[in-house]
Amino acid sequence: MADYQYGGSEEENAELQKLENELLDDPDNFETWEKLVRAGEALEGGINRNSNPQAITTARANYDRFLAKFPLLFGYWKKYADLEFSITGTEAAEMVYERGIASIPPSVDLWANYCGFKAETSHNSDIIRELFERGAACVGLDFLSHPFWDKYIEFEERIEAQDKIFAILARVIHIPMHQYARYFERYRQLAQSRPLTDLAPVETLAAFRAEIEAALSQPVPGAKAEAEIERDLRLRLDSYHLEIFTNTQTETTKRWTFESEIKRPYFHVTELDEGQLTNWKNYLDFEEAEGSYARIQFLYERALVTCAHYDEFWLRYARWMASQQDKEEDLRIIYQRAAYLYVPIANPTIRLHYAYFEETAGRVDVAKDIHHAILVNLPSHVETIVSLANVCRRHGGLEAAIEVYKTQLNSAECEMSTKAALVAEWARLLWKIKGSPDEARMVFFNNQQYYIDSLAFWRSYLVFEIEQPTSAATESVQYDRIKQVISDVRSKSTLQVNAVKELVQIYMNYLLERGTTDTAKEYMTLDREVHGPASVAFARTGGSAAALPIPANIQPAPVPIPQPSQEDPASQAYAYFQQAPVNGLPA
Repeated sequence: MADYQYGGSEEENAELQKLENELLDDPDNFETWEKLVRAGEALEGGINRNSNPQAITTARANYDRFLAKFPLLFGYWKKYADLEFSITGTEAAEMVYERGIASIPPSVDLWANYCGFKAETSHNSDIIRELFERGAACVGLDFLSHPFWDKYIEFEERIEAQDKIFAILARVIHIPMHQYARYFERYRQLAQSRPLTDLAPVETLAAFRAEIEAALSQPVPGAKAEAEIERDLRLRLDSYHLEIFTNTQTETTKRWTFESEIKRPYFHVTELDEGQLTNWKNYLDFEEAEGSYARIQFLYERALVTCAHYDEFWLRYARWMASQQDKEEDLRIIYQRAAYLYVPIANPTIRLHYAYFEETAGRVDVAKDIHHAILVNLPSHVETIVSLANVCRRHGGLEAAIEVYKTQLNSAECEMSTKAALVAEWARLLWKIKGSPDEARMVFFNNQQYYIDSLAFWRSYLVFEIEQPTSAATESVQYDRIKQVISDVRSKSTLQVNAVKELVQIYMNYLLERGTTDTAKEYMTLDREVHGPASVAFARTGGSAAALPIPANIQPAPVPIPQPSQEDPASQAYAYFQQAPVNGLPA
């Protein structure tokens, strides 16, 4: 890329190359991206239709890459559209606007700019009005949507469509918004000169007329009667409109508390403070309690512009949508937007939920692919590996799940700490799902030599043995097994002293809860050795041997297993089952 020419002067090309190199080192640096876009626009003194093709290509490529990474920045969509208009003209600018509103549908500013641009550059009123109606469907309910509605009314005023203006106002006066009173005053003023049929639904007019006629003690004949009825009707309709105003005022006041706390209604890469997140949650709680599907969905869309990187909001939106009837495709789109565009891969929870959703829809292969996609970026993510194993178990049986663990244990990209956790998960499968604690025990026993420095492995091994069900007749056998694990921890592991103390303390608690008459002495001995002063304490009893590397193609020699005494009546029930080590090694 060093020889790549950006279409500018030598100095401009060098600056662009410098910024490109910085992005290679830190691809998420927002400030560097902004500098790159500005540098591209500034080539040759500012890109225009007369700039050389290479400079134009550079400027466009910078915008495309920037907005692919940060699609919620409405201001940059506007700037990109302006740039395209200056280079190519109306059609190219409209294509950018369409991409922008597809990326950020609830942006009042972007819709207002796009519709205003269309009104200035098109002579077809129907096409312009159609675009405004699309915008109204996307942002008309916004508490701060007045710039959009003003632009719509301004367009209709320009072509002197008074009936359309009145129809727009008739819609707006029902919407709780910041400047509701201004729209109502204009509506009320225009209503004085509008036909009665424009002022209320037909059934409402009929009901009001019936009330007025019934109230007349003596019907007045002819035109005079009709004039009086119309006068009374207009008075009644004015009261009706004031009721609408009062209701809108009440609804606006309800939302004012939440709206006034929104300090950043737009997207930015910097984190939101906890107060802002809490306010959005409370606002969503309020709208959900109000029960309007349209308003709830719109508020979620607004919140997810500001909170796009927070998977908790995407999960909440998905759960709410899942509760609605016949919304499977809408739910899928929510998951896809979160997983493909917005939530960082470092937070894979929403992607796992997406996988479960696809599994419930019968698309098991898609669910597996989602797991694999996460592991491409997070090859050591334990939760994802365990989740994938469970998906495979549900649809392919226990062996399919074990194959997942085997693959990951043989992977060079998977960290040793993760492999230790996976061994424990493998053992848990054999114990909980297959119902074979002996096989699970052999998984732990045969693999301890590879994970002698893993606290997670030893803790899982110890807890596994402690949680085995026992009876009075078999408790002594299980006690020997648990004691052997602790002995191995102290003599064979390379854990830090504090980690050894933690595990020994678990064992000491076991002694107090389930030990026999002789275990108090053992407890006190361990207490002295593990928690005593430095002069008498020694948590570990062995050396500091390193963990053995896991062989790629060689099976370790079988580990001798101590057998219970033949006199023990439970010897057959507790005979160890010999199993190959769980590292994907051949049996």
